[in-house]
Amino acid sequence: MYQIRIYTLRTAEALRQYATVHWPRHITSMPSFGVTVHGFWTEHQAGAHRLIALLSFQEGIDPAEFTAAYLASPELSEDMWGFDIGDIVDVEELLLDPVAGSPLA
Repeated sequence: MYQIRIYTLRTAEALRQYATVHWPRHITSMPSFGVTVHGFWTEHQAGAHRLIALLSFQEGIDPAEFTAAYLASPELSEDMWGFDIGDIVDVEELLLDPVAGSPLA
């Protein structure tokens, strides 16, 4: 199963810091929870302050359980050290099922 996560940040500076310092750390911390980061991007539209990430879950990993465990983990605390969590003003999560023939199926 795949998931798109969309993070809305308070400011352009918060987005820059989140995208260049903190999200790259998730690439190495999430796999121990059964999650792979396939990529993350910032929205092209000026002033949007949004980061979009594509994740996949190993068989048997429940996305909601992963989120709860990861949010409570020391790994996330380390990843986010030095970042004001209050600068994340919204998080959207979209679960996706690949269609036969999709390159990521």
